[in-house]
Amino acid sequence: MRGILFLLGFTGSLVFSITGLAKGDFPTGPDLSLTPGSLCQSADEIRYPEKISYCRRDVSTGTKRQIIKEYDEELGYRVGSLNRQDFKIDHYIPLCAGGSNSRNNLWPQHESVFNVTDPLEQLMCEKMADGVLAQKEAVDLIREAKADLSTVPGIIEHLRAL
Repeated sequence: MRGILFLLGFTGSLVFSITGLAKGDFPTGPDLSLTPGSLCQSADEIRYPEKISYCRRDVSTGTKRQIIKEYDEELGYRVGSLNRQDFKIDHYIPLCAGGSNSRNNLWPQHESVFNVTDPLEQLMCEKMADGVLAQKEAVDLIREAKADLSTVPGIIEHLRAL
């Protein structure tokens, strides 16, 4: 049996439990040797008061398969043998924050992770659109969040206060 449980404790710390999967079957954050992150270099448009480059989503199925294969073969995960519906190929630096579609900005993200980080990314990009959050700070915050999921509630709280 497989399930995912998310709890937000009284202290504001995030706790998640994944049953039916071994802890090492998939990454809980991007591996910086394969996915250091990169910004959009060939803008499809310019966004936000800061005028950041925006690349439209453009990642082929073949590239997605290659990313999974690299994480499995080079880092010892089992993403390729797990239910593909439980994963997406995530942009480490989100497109809405000026991230690129380059392979060095992509990694296989399990639903237990994107259920935590996606709301943060949405709020972060809304703050960029409002002109109250600069791209550099947004990128720093997303790097912090994806390196340590327990920081997400505090980052969300910080963003809501802007």
